[in-house]
Amino acid sequence: MTELLFLDGGTGRELKRIGAPFRQPEWSALALIEAPEFVSRVHQAYVDAGADIITTNSYALVPFHLGDERHARDAARLAALSGELAREVARNAPRPVRVAGSLPPVCGSYRADLFDTAAAKPLLDVLVQALRPFVDHWQGETLSAIAEARLLRDVIGNDGKPLWVAFTLCDTGEHGDTPCLRSGEPVEQAVRVAAELGAAAVLFNCSQPEVMGAAVTVAVQTLAGIAPGVRVGVYANAFPPMSAAAEANSTLCDIRADLDPEGYLQWARDWVRRGASIVGGCCGIGPEHIARLREALAAG
Repeated sequence: MTELLFLDGGTGRELKRIGAPFRQPEWSALALIEAPEFVSRVHQAYVDAGADIITTNSYALVPFHLGDERHARDAARLAALSGELAREVARNAPRPVRVAGSLPPVCGSYRADLFDTAAAKPLLDVLVQALRPFVDHWQGETLSAIAEARLLRDVIGNDGKPLWVAFTLCDTGEHGDTPCLRSGEPVEQAVRVAAELGAAAVLFNCSQPEVMGAAVTVAVQTLAGIAPGVRVGVYANAFPPMSAAAEANSTLCDIRADLDPEGYLQWARDWVRRGASIVGGCCGIGPEHIARLREALAAG
């Protein structure tokens, strides 16, 4: 049986919860700018909760959050700092902990319609070059369209570090029972392309828990025939359904009361039963959730 790996959870809300500097438009980047010790505290909290993988706090290092001028001036430095902070916590952990290099959808979260390859490539280049010395694998996060995954492979190249691709799913029901990305592209097609790109893992993130199970089933079945060694994983958010016009981190969304650690665990059990071998959390899922997942699922 494949070993179950535990990701960390969301960073932005955890920074806010522990009192780090936090506001719009900077979101989680503000702690890197003004008080990076809080970022280290969040990483440490997830290690203490049992995470095998901690994710660099580089998701918000895009013009949407920093502004064009500050991004041009500071993005590379801040990305390198995010890598240094995560690597330091991992290095001092009491057990092996890996560092995932977060590569966000630089043209806009949830917005496949805003994606532009020419505009996105130089923004991703900055993050990849700055993070490369510190990360164990690349994690393309909250990808709404297959084209975003293709660009990641192009920018990263073949540097020897595994690529994990995490797609965000339509969670408002407009595509019926067929699991789709927010672009409307079917999950099966996205998984096939991810395998063609040499992804070591295909994940689904920053969508409601309710839509993840069907996507896991499709991914596991699809990969069984073309790339059986590729892992499947899930890290859901705790938001209500998000419309096609929404943008992640554009406002502080409500958190569902039913997705406490025990409630989230019930969804994670289902994902693992369907074949997921990587579980963690996204926005609104904190160290207490990861600790409960580890406690309940690590023994198999």
